[in-house]
Amino acid sequence: MQTIINKNIKQAATYLKVGEVVAIPTETVYGLAANAFNANAVTKIFEAKNRPFFDPLIVHTHAIEEVYKLVEEIPPQLLALAQKYWPGPLTLLLPKKDIIPDIVTAGLPLVGIRIPLQNDTLQLLQLLEFPLAAPSANPFGYVSPTSAKHVFDQLQGKIPYILDGGECNVGLESTIVGMQNNVVTIFRIGGLSIEAIEEIVGKVNINIHQGDNPAAPGMLSAHYATHKPIIVGNIFKNSLKYNASKIGIISFKNQFLDIDTKYCYTLSVSGNLTEAAQRLFAAMRNLDNSEIDVILAEEFPNEGLGKAINDRLKRASYKRS
Repeated sequence: MQTIINKNIKQAATYLKVGEVVAIPTETVYGLAANAFNANAVTKIFEAKNRPFFDPLIVHTHAIEEVYKLVEEIPPQLLALAQKYWPGPLTLLLPKKDIIPDIVTAGLPLVGIRIPLQNDTLQLLQLLEFPLAAPSANPFGYVSPTSAKHVFDQLQGKIPYILDGGECNVGLESTIVGMQNNVVTIFRIGGLSIEAIEEIVGKVNINIHQGDNPAAPGMLSAHYATHKPIIVGNIFKNSLKYNASKIGIISFKNQFLDIDTKYCYTLSVSGNLTEAAQRLFAAMRNLDNSEIDVILAEEFPNEGLGKAINDRLKRASYKRS
């Protein structure tokens, strides 16, 4: 199969209307999309990614009015979040209507839904008479893609079309929020900070327990992994254990002069967590494709998007260190 990269939104819509999968840009990461109402089309997502069928998908649409066609209700607290942060990097877990096939939710009664903040994909969704199921557009478990080239490098020959919308400007997957025991609960930390959510709904519960039967997308213990091992901790101490020429570095704002600059990724010299989040996955990919043996990363400030960065690094290093 030939894989085309293009900016033609109508061409992407044509593929989707006939049951094909298309990689689409969002502000978070690139997604691998198919008609969410078409179980056969959704199956192609799992096949292209080699994704287990027990891991549910997120559904994308373009307006809150469209969400009501897909779910039984939106609790008032979650509606307040939607009205504030949609379009944006927020996914809500809501009780699905039967119109959403069970393959999308892994048989669970709740479906993750969001409205992406990306003009090309919003225009695409407005051209379609159906929402799009779309996990990240990468082989299952690998680092999420933040450019059309990232998608092409990993899925060339497996999908027909990549809609090129440029670089993702958030760079981390959406934050997933739902209700648990009548309390607003975060099931995945992501591109919308916990602090921003609590500004609207007050104190929230955090339930990001990882396991092999996830209640929401992105909850598996081992995820976002590189092929090269990632070790999270004190970079200086960990660097003493390895040949300096075979080390890659991911740091927040510190620079390491003993490491070749092409293997040292300082994500934000100014200490900006938003900038660091946007650059994280690209740094992981570039180091994974280099000549090094190991990637050393440090813990980021545990606040704002730093919490999501730490979550991704922890999962990427699971059972590696």
